Amino acid sequence: MCRSIKTLRAPMTPEVTEEDIRAAALQYVRKVSGFRAPAAHNRAVFEEAVEAVTEATAHLLEHLQVRGAGRA
Repeated sequence: MCRSIKTLRAPMTPEVTEEDIRAAALQYVRKVSGFRAPAAHNRAVFEEAVEAVTEATAHLLEHLQVRGAGRA
């Protein structure tokens, strides 16, 4: 996968911002699509994918249960 996507879960990263999550989502969509920046005719679907991955990532991080991390 893309090496520039960093681990965002606790305890690896104690404080994760919305910007961190969106940056990871953007890198993922870029990697999967093969485009650093989409052409005008693909811009909307590219942004939709970034938003969907951002939401899925936030949901995942919010609900993960990591043993020994001090979280529920």
